Amino acid sequence: MNDRSRSRSVARLAAVQALYQKEMESTPLPLLLTEFHNHRLGATIEDVTYADAEVSFFDDIVAGVDARRDEIDERISARLSKGWSLQRLDRPMRQILRAGTYELMARIDVPTGTVISEYVDVAKAFYDKREAGFVNGLLDAVAKDVRP
Repeated sequence: MNDRSRSRSVARLAAVQALYQKEMESTPLPLLLTEFHNHRLGATIEDVTYADAEVSFFDDIVAGVDARRDEIDERISARLSKGWSLQRLDRPMRQILRAGTYELMARIDVPTGTVISEYVDVAKAFYDKREAGFVNGLLDAVAKDVRP
């Protein structure tokens, strides 16, 4: 993996964490971005140094999901099984799906397979194989809608 790919992978994981924090604490977007820039991305926390993230990519995902949340949620909801709602999913899963859907909708510079694979990897950081498979299937379905 080259440096740019690695920094984008780190940005994706951090974006999911930031979106989770925003939903949990209603942190205003400018404050949230500043907090991540100054205290999380590439920082050393409890003797662990976190990898540098591509900050502009991180900002685009977090701000993009925030700005287009209703549209993103509609895309995801349309692909959930009958009887399931987005609110029924736990918070980290919602953020993974939102970030992945945003990237599929707005970042046409990133190949579809890369987006799906990266968010499956993010899901693996939080969940078991079953949930990672769910992310794969749902984002693949969304991709068929937004990237025909």
